Amino acid sequence: MREILGRRLQRLRNRLKTLRPAPAQSGDQAFPDTTAPETATPETVLLGAVTPDAPLPETALPGTALRDAALVCAAGRRWPVLPGIGRCGTGVADGCACPDPDCPVPGAHPFDPGLLAATTDPRMVAWWWTRRPAAPVLLATGGSAPCAVSLPAAAAARAVVRLEAQGMRLGPIVASPTRWSLLVAPYSLERLGELLYAKDHVPSALRFHGEGGYLLLPPSPACSGGQVRWEREPADAGSPWLPEVETVVDALVEASSGASGGGSRLAY
Repeated sequence: MREILGRRLQRLRNRLKTLRPAPAQSGDQAFPDTTAPETATPETVLLGAVTPDAPLPETALPGTALRDAALVCAAGRRWPVLPGIGRCGTGVADGCACPDPDCPVPGAHPFDPGLLAATTDPRMVAWWWTRRPAAPVLLATGGSAPCAVSLPAAAAARAVVRLEAQGMRLGPIVASPTRWSLLVAPYSLERLGELLYAKDHVPSALRFHGEGGYLLLPPSPACSGGQVRWEREPADAGSPWLPEVETVVDALVEASSGASGGGSRLAY
């Protein structure tokens, strides 16, 4: 399916090069019709989201990698996504576009639209990214969407090698220059609380992206510089298999406790 979509999107890009986007009229509502035909297939819905008949701003860059990645997540994997706030400029030194001058995750968080706007509707996703082609891709975690457990990159790389050597099956892994995130099956905050309460200790470097949270997805720019990538890309065309959070947390706690130096903390 991905190859078919790729070929059709390329033909669409070639066609768009010969067309000049129609300017939006004053007072028009720049909002797509999200009603798909009853006979629509995933391919026709996805391509219908970016048809040349829809008005596009002159600054739009059809077919950007970020938009394509967001569409694959929304239409192919049924993961709810939304655009991140982004930075004021294009450089790492540029601050977050949000009003907070001391933003701890510059460019890599929801703002407008807010997290509750996350959707799997490919028309809405295409509308967002044709107007903001450089926006980071955010996954709204929890509910029916994947959750994640993240830890510092160096510790995560060692832990993954150890877990694979033990024969543990892992799901997709998102990697930034500073942290890796292991995607897990959805869990509730209550379930997570019971899991952590039962532990004698939990590595302080672990972070949990569960219900009401979000995760930066490839190929978004990382808030600390560089780019987010797949350390292990989802293998399935649809929703990939995900391990249970108990399995991942138990394994990471065991790996950290048995690692060189011991203790309950994973070194940064």
